[in-house]
Amino acid sequence: MGVSLKDVALRAGVSLRTASKVVNGSPHLRPATRERVLRAVDELGYRPNLTARHLRSGRTGLITMAVPDVARPYFAELAGAVIETAARYGRTVLLDHTGGSYERELTVCNGARSHLADGLILSPVRLAEEDLRARADQAPLVLLGGGEYRVPYDHIAIDDVAAARTAVRHLASLGRRRIAFVGASDDRARREADLRLRGWREELAAAGTVPSTALVAATDGRGRQDGLAAMTRLLARQRSRGRPVPDAVFACNDQLALGAMRALAQHGLRVPEDVAVVGFDDTEEGRYAAVSLTTIAPDTSAIARLAVTRLVERISWDGASPPPAPVRITPGHTLVVRESTTGRSGTGRAPPRPAAPAFEPAAPAHAFAGCQSRQPPVARGTV
Repeated sequence: MGVSLKDVALRAGVSLRTASKVVNGSPHLRPATRERVLRAVDELGYRPNLTARHLRSGRTGLITMAVPDVARPYFAELAGAVIETAARYGRTVLLDHTGGSYERELTVCNGARSHLADGLILSPVRLAEEDLRARADQAPLVLLGGGEYRVPYDHIAIDDVAAARTAVRHLASLGRRRIAFVGASDDRARREADLRLRGWREELAAAGTVPSTALVAATDGRGRQDGLAAMTRLLARQRSRGRPVPDAVFACNDQLALGAMRALAQHGLRVPEDVAVVGFDDTEEGRYAAVSLTTIAPDTSAIARLAVTRLVERISWDGASPPPAPVRITPGHTLVVRESTTGRSGTGRAPPRPAAPAFEPAAPAHAFAGCQSRQPPVARGTV
């Protein structure tokens, strides 16, 4: 005999109605209660009767997740976490690859799959604030990734500036003074690379070092080959001008960092003896590189959990009560110290600093009709 929702309620120690609210994504529940019920769902292997639910609600049970590059390890790992979390709510995820194209992002944002899916989780690269404000589709939307959008949608993103400062502060603490930046360049100031570049500048200035544009290796791509090419150009430029090469590198993601490490090796420079390197994303590639990569680790599981929970709450809103107010949620990040900066493996995660409150309104209450101001509970954060 299959597991019923009543079995889940008994295991979680809640009423059948409360268990039903959790599984159906109803808002206004205590986080501890929600987590207890979802844990019981996992332990018992409960799966909702999706056909019956969809016939009653008129919803498909599908959600779309659109990311710029499904081949990029960070997005692959994040998509896996979203799919796993969505399954706990009885939802199936349709994964969409935008390629970082403005036209594709705009198409997805404006409802390319709204006839198939009940809502959208979108990681935009090219979309501007005005594109999101002018969105034609009415399906619920949750935004992911770096940006400073002031729009009436939930936005889940780590503090890219603070995370970059954490990486540069670590390098400076090791006595490194010529710290280069390797990352993508674009004219849209909201891109996460530009926020991380800002963090690089701010932390160098705080350490009493004047940030030098000569130590910025820009690239439009985000892969290993782009990191290799950018680092090769930077080294050639420094040497042609009779300047010393960097003694440290902060790269915008792990793939760029790994490419930069390859370029350093090709030029006879050792990591970390000659040049220390820090990446971003804590992907599996970096963990098992020949010289394991020190990196910034976003709380991917928290990002996935928060994104799915907020989206399911909005999909399940019955219209009888005020809709959940849009918020910007800032999960934590952690510095993971490995061989590429210390020469030692197994040094683990650096102790986090206390985090500021992780929630803030996505936009002022007066900015958008129907957006109400409220103070949500504080999520767990790290650095």
